[in-house]
Amino acid sequence: QLQLVESGGGLVQPGGSLRLSCAASGFSLDGYSIGWFRQAPGKEREGVLCINSGGGRLLYADSVEGRFIVSRDNAKNTVYLEMNSLKPEDTAVYYCAAQMYYFCPDSGYQFEYWGQGTQVTVSS
Repeated sequence: QLQLVESGGGLVQPGGSLRLSCAASGFSLDGYSIGWFRQAPGKEREGVLCINSGGGRLLYADSVEGRFIVSRDNAKNTVYLEMNSLKPEDTAVYYCAAQMYYFCPDSGYQFEYWGQGTQVTVSS
């Protein structure tokens, strides 16, 4: 069964950091571009960052530039989203998604595989 599982979410104070993980099972992430997305209550889902099969990055959301970092460890079949200087407006359910393509698709592209999401809450 092909599956993506996110972990690492939680409650953090403003200015804090979290690292989310996206682990694949049932298939290898090698050859896939992996996107991170988020959806806040009452808002549409938005793209955050993407990392392509070769390790190149594509920024989807200007609001996270300089604060969020995406990386991948193909040996562990896992992609990470390191989030720093978190703000209350970063509060959302965060999802990872995989698309079998070397380059990152546009943020509006319907990625093929999706995880179930992990909640990130930034609050004092």
